[in-house]
Amino acid sequence: MTKVTTFHISSAVMTHPVRLAQAQDLAARLRLDGLALDPDPQGPPSALRTALVAWSAAAPGASHHLVVQDDVDAPAELLEIVARAATRFPDEALVFYTNWHARNGAAARLAALAGAGWVRAVPDEFTPSLGVCLPVDTAAAFRAYARDSTERHDDELLSVFFRGRGRMSLLAVPNIVEHIGTSSINGHAAQGIRLAACPTPAADAAPLLARGRVLEEPGWIPYMRYGEGYIRLVGQEHGADGGRGHHRWRDALPATGLTRDTIDAARAAHLPKDLAAEVARTFGDEFAQELWTHCLLLGRQAARASRGLGPLPDGVPADALDRLRNSAVATAGPAGLPPERRPEAGADEVRAMTALAWTAVHAGEGLDRGVPRTGPGRVPGGLNGPGA
Repeated sequence: MTKVTTFHISSAVMTHPVRLAQAQDLAARLRLDGLALDPDPQGPPSALRTALVAWSAAAPGASHHLVVQDDVDAPAELLEIVARAATRFPDEALVFYTNWHARNGAAARLAALAGAGWVRAVPDEFTPSLGVCLPVDTAAAFRAYARDSTERHDDELLSVFFRGRGRMSLLAVPNIVEHIGTSSINGHAAQGIRLAACPTPAADAAPLLARGRVLEEPGWIPYMRYGEGYIRLVGQEHGADGGRGHHRWRDALPATGLTRDTIDAARAAHLPKDLAAEVARTFGDEFAQELWTHCLLLGRQAARASRGLGPLPDGVPADALDRLRNSAVATAGPAGLPPERRPEAGADEVRAMTALAWTAVHAGEGLDRGVPRTGPGRVPGGLNGPGA
């Protein structure tokens, strides 16, 4: 790869004629170069079809190309923040949005609590493609790779492409791109409200992304989906299903070095019954218990990950990092709800879920200090991977 010495970011907004006015407004407000229209808007839904147009729109002389989708919001400083990130990581694929109930969103949430500004994406899930910046040669390679694919989801094919190159994307932990609306041209409306895992204003995100630490390997990752807690295990991408299966936290515990007795003891000692009851009044006791256990595991892993990150770099404000952590914890409850229940999470409900989540995170931090490691984490069924 030719070493990049000058940086110029070109950009495009992926869109469909039904959202043309919205895309035009977005491009004008963010000073993006232009629109990439679906070349077959009457055809079967295909985000990849439009993505190929968008990734072919890199300007002559550009070092990097940014593609955003039409159903997003972002700060006026987006291009400046992306350019600084590309200068810092010239050969990386950079992702500026993570979905709050996906594994990559959970990785970003864990990294936020650990104190990182970036985290390496997991290899067994789609690449969140609402706001992605690629070096132009990588964009060209992806176009060549994807040109004849029958896949219609660009986010899925991006991950397959990155896996084949042996390096997943870097996820911005402070999300400066936010999803808006619940409609989906590509068939994702059933997922309901889909928001960023760690929404962060530009003033806080800029220094965190420019100088913040990078978490390359978070270890096993707790995540929630549809009201239940799961664990993404180290190495599970090597399984027969490509790692796309979901391990309930109870079943995955043997691979983490933790036991049910440890979890039960932590719950007995630290679960605040009043807050749990407040959450349970709206969403049920089972959800309250799952949320607390999920955040207990999250706190434990974040504390462990933070030990390998080194000191906070100069120029990274500690208060900005604290606000990032608060943002990450505040989305854990709403994201963990089943899609049909998320509209019920008003301000009071989010406040109660966040307060409950923080008690679990703090208990998990103590769990990391108090529980000796029993052995390396392994994926059930004999899959390998370094311990976490």
